[in-house]
Amino acid sequence: MDAPAKRSVSIDGHRTSVSLENAFWRGLDRAARARSTTRAALIAAIDHARPPEVGLATACRLFVLAEQRRDR
Repeated sequence: MDAPAKRSVSIDGHRTSVSLENAFWRGLDRAARARSTTRAALIAAIDHARPPEVGLATACRLFVLAEQRRDR
C-alpha cells in the first residue's frame, strides 16, 4: 500500500492535479497504452464523461476498476 501521489494534468488547457495511489496511475497508463493515447488525454476523456457530483480522482479510480473487470 502506498500514499496517493499528486500529478498535474492539463484538461482543455486548464492545469489541475489529481491524487491517486500508484496502482491507479499504473492502471491509467495501461488503459492509455491499450487505446494508443496519452494518460493526459485519457484523464481528460474521463473528466468529460463524469457526472459533476463525482470528483475526478474518484472517476479515475472507478474507470480503472471497470477496466480491470472488463479484462477478466
